[in-house]
Formats: sequence, structure tokens, C-alpha cells
Amino acid sequence: MLEVYDRQIAFVMPYFNFPVNWTIASTWIVMAVLMLVSFLATRNLKTGDKVSHWQTAMEVMVKAIYGQISEMTKANRAMTYLPFIGTLFLFILTCNLLTLVPEFKSPTASLSTTGALAVMVLFGIPFFGIKDAGLKKYLKKYIEPSPAMLPFNVLSELTSTGAMAVRLFGNVLSGVIIGSVCLMLVPFILPLPMQVFGLFTGMIQAYIFAMLALMYVSSVHGDEDEPPAVQDKKQALETLEK
Repeated sequence: MLEVYDRQIAFVMPYFNFPVNWTIASTWIVMAVLMLVSFLATRNLKTGDKVSHWQTAMEVMVKAIYGQISEMTKANRAMTYLPFIGTLFLFILTCNLLTLVPEFKSPTASLSTTGALAVMVLFGIPFFGIKDAGLKKYLKKYIEPSPAMLPFNVLSELTSTGAMAVRLFGNVLSGVIIGSVCLMLVPFILPLPMQVFGLFTGMIQAYIFAMLALMYVSSVHGDEDEPPAVQDKKQALETLEK
């Protein structure tokens, strides 16, 4: 079951004779859904009271994500992280929501997808770190509190992002397996509450992954310039990670 979706062929691309597995096909479906919703929400943007339901839903979602980022970082840096963190959250959330559709195979139930998301976070750490604090301050964090800690700090950064991928993969795949077993044992009755529970845990996993990613990409700023409330939230997320 470890890479079951990577081994299952969804279809073969015509003319190219290239097999596309279910992980890639499901990812394309999620991308298409997000693009369609984005188009519907932004095709006729208006201000005032008379706005479309799609625009209202989009504004609520963006405001909620912005609010969470503002609580984890300084408000003046929230817009810097919003596109990256918001994309991660909405992608994972959509993957988990679409599991309610029969026969849909969530991309996040494959280690290749969660690994790719973790690699994005790994590259986002130096990108945002250098962008916000400069190259010198970013590199300085690897030799704190002593230059002897350099290899350990580098290894810690690699293993932390890797752990994010494995945890998300494990949680989503376990939900798929449990749902399949329940469907075989008690069809049409027990799977329904399990799907509801899986939907709830999927939302929690999307939130945790996004907030941990935010914590990593903003870690170059350190704790010295952050308010106590931000430090408490980061400590809570670190506890969840462990």
C-alpha cells in the first residue's frame, strides 16, 4: 500500500503513449478544481455589498489564512508568506475534501506528493530567509550558538521537512486504509462516520502542515523580535510536530 497510487495507471496519454498514474492524474484534477474555483471567484470582482457568493467565499478564506499567518508572524510580514502558505493549505485541503468523491484517490496519500510539498518548503526556507533578512543573517543561523553546530543545524532542517512529508502521507493513507476496511466489514453504514472523521482530520493535517511550513520559512527572524503570543503558538506547533 506504500506507493499504491504510483503503481496504478489511470490512463495513457494519446500520441505520446505515456502512462499517467493515479497520483499525477489526481493532482491534475485538484489543480483543475482550484483553477475553476479561482476563475469563478475572480471573474467579476466587485466592491460594496453586492458581490457574488464565490467572491464572498474567497474573501473569507483569504482573510482566515491571512489572520493565521499574522498570528504566527508580524503583521507587516504576513503578505510575504500568504501566497506560498495559502497555496500549500488550499492544495492539501482540496485533496482531502475530494476524498468524499467516490473513487477519487487523494494525491497526498502518496509519498511522492507529500515529499514534493516538503521539498517546496525546503527551498522556501532560504528563499524567504534571504529575501527578508539578507544572505548574511540567514547563513548566520546555521552557526548558532556555535560554528560546531553547523552540520547539526543543516541536518535538522532537512529532517524536519522530511518528517512533515512522512506525517502527512501517513495520516492520509491510514485514513484511506481504515475507510476501505470499514467498507468491506460494514458496507453503507460504518464508512459514513469514518469519512466525516477523515474529513475533519484532513482539515487538521492541512492546517498543521501549512503552519509548520510557515514556522520554518520564517525561522530566520528568530524569536527575539517576536511577541510572546507568536512564540507560544510556535512552541505549540513544535509540540504537535514531535
